[in-house]
Amino acid sequence: MSNTNIAIIGAGLAGRLLAFKLSKLNYNLHLYEANPLTPAATAHLSAAAFTAAGMIAPISEAIEADIDTYHLGKTSLALWPSIIEQLNLNAATQVEFKHSGSLIICHPQDHAELSHFRHKVEQLSRQCDAQYQILNAQQLNALEPGLNGNFTSGLFLEDEAHIDNRQLLRALLAHCIANQVQVIDNTQVSIEGNTVISSKAKKSFDWVFDCRGIGAKPQLPQLRGVRGEVLRVESKEITLHRPVRLMHPRYQLYLVPKPNHQFVIGATQIESEDRSPMSVQSMLELCTAMYSINPAFSQARIIEQNTNLRPAFIDNKPQVIVRGQQVAINGFFRHGFLIAPAIIDSVIHWLQGTTCPHHQRIFSFLE
Repeated sequence: MSNTNIAIIGAGLAGRLLAFKLSKLNYNLHLYEANPLTPAATAHLSAAAFTAAGMIAPISEAIEADIDTYHLGKTSLALWPSIIEQLNLNAATQVEFKHSGSLIICHPQDHAELSHFRHKVEQLSRQCDAQYQILNAQQLNALEPGLNGNFTSGLFLEDEAHIDNRQLLRALLAHCIANQVQVIDNTQVSIEGNTVISSKAKKSFDWVFDCRGIGAKPQLPQLRGVRGEVLRVESKEITLHRPVRLMHPRYQLYLVPKPNHQFVIGATQIESEDRSPMSVQSMLELCTAMYSINPAFSQARIIEQNTNLRPAFIDNKPQVIVRGQQVAINGFFRHGFLIAPAIIDSVIHWLQGTTCPHHQRIFSFLE
C-alpha cells in the first residue's frame, strides 16, 4: 500500500480523521488546507469543526433527524474511545472525552416540549433499544447540581458523550505530521479528476478525497450552508458534567462544558448562509438561556462569539460521492462529531475492498 498516493483536500474534522486513519495504513498522504495551520494561526477558527460544541448524541440528534443518524452515531460512539486512546498515548496534551450522557430539561411553561421530545425518545427506544431515564427534581439535582435546583423534571440519556473538539483537532494534526503526512497549508487548490492544482504545483494522485465542507460548493452545487451561532463563556462558579439541552418552543438550546471552566452554548440551526457576526437578539437569547439554567452565569465572561456554516445536502444526510478517482465526503450538517468516525471507517473499508453496514446508506457512484 505504500505506493498508493492519496490527496486529502480540507483539514477539518473529516480530513484530519481520514488522514489519521490512513497514516496508520502506510499510504503516501498529502493533506491540503486553504488556511494556515501553525499554532499561532487564527484562521482555523473559521472551520465549522472548531466552532462546534463536540456533542456525540445519537439519541438526541436522531429525534430531529432519522434512524440512520442514530445507527451512524452509535457506531461512532463505539469508535471514539479507541481513537482518543491512540491520540492520548504519549501525547503532551490529552484529548478530553467524556461518556457521561446528556440531560434534557425545560422550564415549567415549556413542559409540552419536553413531553413531545420524550414521546419521540420512547418511539426510538422501541425501534432500537435506546436507553433513557425520566428524572424528578431531586434526581436532577443529584445528577447535575450545577443546574441550581431550577428544574422539576427532565430526561437523562446515559449513552451519549461529548469531546473537546479543539483538543481533538490539534491532536489529529500533530499525529498526522508525526506520521509523515505531508501537510500543505495556506494553499487554495482546485481539483480536476485525480489532479490537485494550486498556484505553485499540479500533482496527480491515485485517489483524491475532497473533505472541504462548505468550501466544496463549487464542486457540489447541491450543497448548502446552515448557519450556527455559539457563545463560549468562562465561569469558575459553575460546574456541569455533561451537555444540557433546554427545550423551547422555537429552538433547542444546548450548553456543553469544556475544560478550564469554559462552556459553549448554542442553538441548533438557522437556514441561512450568512456568515456575519451574531445578532443582538441571538446574543440575548443565548445569554438568557444560560442565566435561566443557573443565575450564576450572569457573572460569566464571554470569551468568543462565533458564527459558522455547516455543510448540508437537501435531506441533511451525509454523502460519500465517488466519481472516478475523486471521492467527496461531505454533508455532515450539525452531526460532524456524531457521525465522522463511522463515515471515515466506511470510506476506509471501501478503499480496501471490504464492506460495512453503512455503505448503502451513504455511498453514491457517479460516472
